Amino acid sequence: MAFGFFFDNTRCTGCKTCEMACKDYRDLGPEATFRRVIDYEGGTWNAPSGDTETAAPENVFAYHLSLACNHCGSPACTHVCPTGAMHKDDRGLVWPDERKCIGCGYCTMACPYHAPFIDQHLKKSSKCDGCRARQNEGLPPVCVEACPVRALDCGDPAELVVRHPGTVRSILPLPAEDATWPNLFIFPSPAAALAAETGGHIANREEI
Repeated sequence: MAFGFFFDNTRCTGCKTCEMACKDYRDLGPEATFRRVIDYEGGTWNAPSGDTETAAPENVFAYHLSLACNHCGSPACTHVCPTGAMHKDDRGLVWPDERKCIGCGYCTMACPYHAPFIDQHLKKSSKCDGCRARQNEGLPPVCVEACPVRALDCGDPAELVVRHPGTVRSILPLPAEDATWPNLFIFPSPAAALAAETGGHIANREEI
């Protein structure tokens, strides 16, 4: 089986409710987060010289990207784990087995999405596991349930692409999809298309 997330880039307002719900559910401290919201922006504008009535031409854009573990088809974190602690289970969820993890940090370094991190208290790898406990009860991940604008969905990747046509697997600032074949399906906004043409930057890098 496989598991993935859908994200509607046209709906997300950057409210970070998904991020806060995850932190609350997993009782994460200020130094840790399993889901984070990236603010991406760019573009330029030029004020017409000596003309105060003509609107300044611009191509400025900004959008938000809610990102957690993508439970990839070819997860880099599992490939580099020396003990097999980081693994994909029979539901397609990628997570670390604390009994095997030695806290080496290879998974953290390998993941292009920066999903795993080393818990400094436990000295073990930790990350989004798709809310396995909630799924065992027939509930969706808490981030999906919490989103006030329903920008998130989850499920079998084949079903997600049917429910949400027109998706892509990568928008800036994410790496190309062939890096790990993420089970992340994004409905891109016009701003994301503009970013692909002109480039941009992460506006909240220190926050994330």
